[in-house]
Amino acid sequence: MAECGRKGLSLLEAARSRYESLQISDDVFGESGDDSSENPFYSTTGDSNSDNGGEAEDARRASGTASSGATGGSQQEQEEEEEEEEVEEEEGWRDTLKDISLAQYKDTHGPTQKMPATATAMDFFQLFVPDNAIQNMVTQTNMYAKKYQERFGSDEGWTSVTPAEMKAFLGFVISTSVHRCESVLSIWSSGFFSNRSIALKMSQARFEKILKYFHIVAFRSSQGGNQGLYKIQPFLDSLQQSFSCTFRPSQTQVLHEPLIDEDPVFITTCTERELRKRKKRKFSLWVRQCSSTGFICQIYVHLKEAPGPDGLDTLKKPQLHSLVAKQLCQNLAGRNAIIFTGPSITSLNLFQEFEKQEIYCCGLLSTRKSDCTGLPPSMLRNPEAPQQRGQYRTKMKGNMSLISWYNKGNFRFLTNAYSPTKQGVIIKRKSGEIPCPLAVEAFAAHLSYICKYDDKYSKYFIFHKPNKTWQQVFWLTISIAINNAYILYKMSDAYHSKRYSRAQFGERLVKELLDLDDCSPTQ
Repeated sequence: MAECGRKGLSLLEAARSRYESLQISDDVFGESGDDSSENPFYSTTGDSNSDNGGEAEDARRASGTASSGATGGSQQEQEEEEEEEEVEEEEGWRDTLKDISLAQYKDTHGPTQKMPATATAMDFFQLFVPDNAIQNMVTQTNMYAKKYQERFGSDEGWTSVTPAEMKAFLGFVISTSVHRCESVLSIWSSGFFSNRSIALKMSQARFEKILKYFHIVAFRSSQGGNQGLYKIQPFLDSLQQSFSCTFRPSQTQVLHEPLIDEDPVFITTCTERELRKRKKRKFSLWVRQCSSTGFICQIYVHLKEAPGPDGLDTLKKPQLHSLVAKQLCQNLAGRNAIIFTGPSITSLNLFQEFEKQEIYCCGLLSTRKSDCTGLPPSMLRNPEAPQQRGQYRTKMKGNMSLISWYNKGNFRFLTNAYSPTKQGVIIKRKSGEIPCPLAVEAFAAHLSYICKYDDKYSKYFIFHKPNKTWQQVFWLTISIAINNAYILYKMSDAYHSKRYSRAQFGERLVKELLDLDDCSPTQ
């Protein structure tokens, strides 16, 4: 028993040291939680044609450790493979591997400005949503209210909103990210979800008036622009610029769609009628995220139904995701950054185009979801012969490596960021060490960190769910801004002065927006 304990501890220590060498930070939220990274490949199953991989592995344990290369089959199969490999060699894909090395990352990483130890949650939040952005909300809301009443009749209960009221309005809605409730209006109720500590700051009637007329852009610009998002596009542009100005990401970054589904607790308590009333989300949100800290560096919003002047609505998914990736990485050219991608983005053509811009990639490949144009067919088929766990095969074309690795299923990776000659290992508590190429280990480590980030991030969504798409996007991006603000807080001297958890940071921000005297978070 003691020997097993020592072995488990040594495996954990080995995993920790390897993760530190991959520049992966500690839990950015300062909270412990369940490990959601049991599958190191971001909830993506392998292209396996068998469901009994675990049983087959048990039967082969006596044969020793896993080794590189494919096992042999019948004479006819070998002849067919040889013919296929000859064709692939003519296209440039060869079994001969060469060592590759990347130039040093051409940028520093971390916050771009030093915040004082006395900085408050509001100070960090206003790095992304400054006073001039709030003042614009005030102006546009008042303009919209005036125009609305000119058309539909005066509203005797309405008076022009002030900056202090707009901050309070934001505070009330943001409070739903810390204290979950059926509706933001529940704050003023007498039921379970009421919050009397902040309800006295503004009457429910006044809040509802501001909510009715709230706007970021009251009227469509004559210049056009993004038609579906014109009511929020200036705010998105400002937010994007502030993300870039306040933080420089590490060399390793991830392109993905963050978890923005409905809260499962609410869904289980929601009536069937309420579920029918909630419209299906009409947009998808893609982000470029620093895999060392979780900081979201860039966002891209794509409307699923509305046609746009850029013609994105007419593209197939692989083409669309390729264009989204280019948009997210347009500021990375020449920096030697490493980008990790999921199956929907991974493609040879995209990776080669990025390589010309000194952007290097490592992506999980799927024969169903990925654009497999230009890839050798022999690497896209699952071998009929049984495989050992950790067994892999690699083909190379130029600096691009295509890896087929077996771990209770066949996983394929395309990369020009890691040398195919360097070995790695996946460390599991139950299975111990599983051999793999270094690219596979790096992908598993960085994507597992993003999985954990998403698990915690989804707990702090603003729970207000409006029906209008632009408002859904607005509150979602505000949630991202608050999470980014907390990351900067944790990397500042202010965190060493007062160590707030993510929930406490959110409570403090709400009270500062509401200008409450007692700004200490609830314990």
